[in-house]
Amino acid sequence: MPFLRYLLNALIMVAEIAAVVGAAWFGYAYPFLFAGTTAVLAFALGLRLEAARLDNELPFYFENRKPGGARALLVPLVGGVEALLKGVLAGIAALFTFAGTNHDRLFWVAIVFGLTVFAGAALLRVLSIKLNAFPVRWGFFRLGPPLGLLFSAGLAILAAVAIIPSSSLSDLGWKIMWDMPARPTVDQVSELVFQIKQVFDGFVVTILATVMSKDWAQIVGILISVNVLAGFVAAVYSAIIASAVRAAEKAVL
Repeated sequence: MPFLRYLLNALIMVAEIAAVVGAAWFGYAYPFLFAGTTAVLAFALGLRLEAARLDNELPFYFENRKPGGARALLVPLVGGVEALLKGVLAGIAALFTFAGTNHDRLFWVAIVFGLTVFAGAALLRVLSIKLNAFPVRWGFFRLGPPLGLLFSAGLAILAAVAIIPSSSLSDLGWKIMWDMPARPTVDQVSELVFQIKQVFDGFVVTILATVMSKDWAQIVGILISVNVLAGFVAAVYSAIIASAVRAAEKAVL
């Protein structure tokens, strides 16, 4: 029945949007719990995917690598270490993305993060439909850098139109000298790190502008900004959401 298919498709789309909004709200409202959850999810995904990737890569790099023997021990060991490192990295990136004291800024960060996750999930869904790609594999291994660039560009645009306040070197120095307590909280450190990132990105753009146009310098600044690291966090949630959406579509459509 066409009507029923349209209805089910609409419900799946609504659920997808709700999942994206929920992930962004989770990060905004509970940054520490979000960071821990992100680390666990990235580790859990990586524990399975890294081992599968290594198992397929070994014959490419080494001759006569048959199953069993040292390979049976090496693959899960190396895969587990890589999964652990990526989980820790994802957790730290998630924490410094959403922890802070400026709630107005964090609100806009959550919006940009949500749009980034939605874009990633939509792209993975298209790849799955058109090319029979595995959303979770593409999301975990390939989607982090482009989503990081998208997130970085979003924050750069908000800073350019003064929605997110920009920090100068003098502002940073004043904050370090007079506003930071002797024992700062993680939120205060995260806010300071965000301002350091802004100052560093602005410094890079200023240096680049001496050898190229300002517009190109700003574009290059977006590409090498520390904010790109948040793309791996967005990729984890994009992969999970897209996989769930495709599973639902295959089950009911």
